[in-house]
Order: sequence, then C-alpha cells, then structure tokens
Amino acid sequence: MSFVSASLLAYRYTTAPVRIFYRGAAVWAGILSFLFLAAISSWTIFGIARVTGLNLNFHRMVEVLFGAAVAVGLYAVFNASWTRVTRTTVRLANLPESWRGRKAALISDVHLGHVRNRSFLRRMVTKILREAPDAIFIAGDLYDGTAIDARRAAEPLNKLSAPHGVYFVAGNHEQFGDDRKYLGAIEAAGVRVLSNEKVEVDGLQIMGVSYRSAVRNREFASALQGMRLDRNRASILLVHAPDHPDVAEAAGVSLQLSGHTHLGQFIPWSWMARRVYRQFVYGLSQIGKMQVFTSSGAGTWGPPLRLGSNPEIVVLQFE
Repeated sequence: MSFVSASLLAYRYTTAPVRIFYRGAAVWAGILSFLFLAAISSWTIFGIARVTGLNLNFHRMVEVLFGAAVAVGLYAVFNASWTRVTRTTVRLANLPESWRGRKAALISDVHLGHVRNRSFLRRMVTKILREAPDAIFIAGDLYDGTAIDARRAAEPLNKLSAPHGVYFVAGNHEQFGDDRKYLGAIEAAGVRVLSNEKVEVDGLQIMGVSYRSAVRNREFASALQGMRLDRNRASILLVHAPDHPDVAEAAGVSLQLSGHTHLGQFIPWSWMARRVYRQFVYGLSQIGKMQVFTSSGAGTWGPPLRLGSNPEIVVLQFE
C-alpha cells in the first residue's frame, strides 16, 4: 500500500518529502518480496517436518529465514547501486575495415526519477568516458516516467561525446504519454535521437526504432522497411525491447542492441523475465544471421534492488 501511494504521488510531485517517501516505500516493497518467499519457505519446511516426524523449532526457523531475507534484501539494495562495466567482443560480417578494433558503449534503463537522479547520470557519463568509446548507444528508458524536470536531469549528457556520435532511442517509459518533453531534453543535451531512421557512420548503418513503433510485428517491419537497409553491409539496430528479434533478422539487421528486461532485477521476477524473453533476456545471443545483445540496464524500476542481475555499462569491441 505504501508503494502504490508513493507511486501515485511521484507521478505528480517532485518535492523532497515525496522523493524520500517513494525511495523508502520502493525499498520496502523489494524487501517484502524476500520476506514473502521466507514465509512460504517456513510453512513448506514446517509441513515437510510434520510429515516426516522431524522435530523442528518453528519459531526459531522463522527468525532465521526472515533474518536472512532482510539481509539478502539489504545486499540487493547495495548491489543495485554498484554499476559494473561488462565487456564483450562482437564479430559482424561485412563490417567496414575502419570499424574493426573500434569500441562502442551501450547503456540502457537508467530510469531517472525519484530514486536515480542527475548525480547518478553524471557518474554514468564519467564511467562511459573513461572507456573512450568510438560511439555511444542509449537504448531507451533514460527516464522513469515520474514527475521530473527533464532538461535539468539530462544536463550531464552535455559532456557525453564520442568520435562517431551518441545515439538514443525511446523506450516505453518515455512513451507512456507525450514523449516530446523527454526527447526534446535529450536532443538539447546534444544526443542524436533516432526516431525510425537510419544514419550512415563511416560505412556502418546505424538505425533506431522507438518502442511505440516496435511493439507490434507489422509496425516494426514497416519501420525497418522504410529505412532502406542495405543487407550487404553491416548494420546496428537500436531498439529498446528484444520483443521481436525475428522481425529485425528478417529485415537483414546484423546486430540488435536492446535493454528493457533488467534481467528481472531479483527473484522471483528474474524467473518470469527468463520465461518471457528466453535466450534474449540478457547478453549476446543469435537468431539466424543476426546477433542480439540485451543489457540488464544501469538503473532500476520500482524497488531499487538487484539480486542475480547486475547494473551495467556495456563495452562492445568490434572485430
């Protein structure tokens, strides 16, 4: 109830009391998930003990399991704020010689709002620049969708630069409603927003399809067709969610970069994410001739907890 109330307030107000209330309620909602699992485990173990005749101190067992749940929940809060740099090598057919050996940084799902703010984005920008990438890709959900001064929050992006550009594609949280304030703020910070369009960068085709245009197969295929992709040359597609990789593969895309899944953030949601997205839930995978890299994201949505998934910035090395 506290998290629902805090969420309703967060969509209208940005005051300090609302932010504090929202953060506390979000952390509590996450820890409550672990306490719920501890409760189920308690009754399950007790039931097995009754059937097998095992003498078990039920109350002591509950104390241990609930204590462990709280400890694990607090670790998950800490883990969600510890951003790693994940490195992977990508080999693309027909990649221009000029791109061999170059690096690109991928970041997604920052979720700027009442938990992650401008200072968090500033730290992410510093980490990315430290890697000296040749291109930078932001795969959507830079914002959480709650009340926010969009331009002020995006100001750290002014310092984000790369020799071959910084590119952004809208995610579902930017497109819950009117996305103009978010996209305008990102463009004002000097980032190229790709809205169902293709750009040529030193022989490499870089494309972006917004979340709203990629939800349905037919619309996604139509957006890709309108870009007149050259199948005989390497291409990178930036699309927020790995919902329809088969459509992108059929269009002749070489590499799709996505986020959105968060790898479920923590149990039991991580199990559900794996069931929905299967091999595309995280990391580098392949469908037909196309490769897909799905990032677990840098921020969090809802409870700021991660267990079994790490917040990350991805560095792609092209070969």
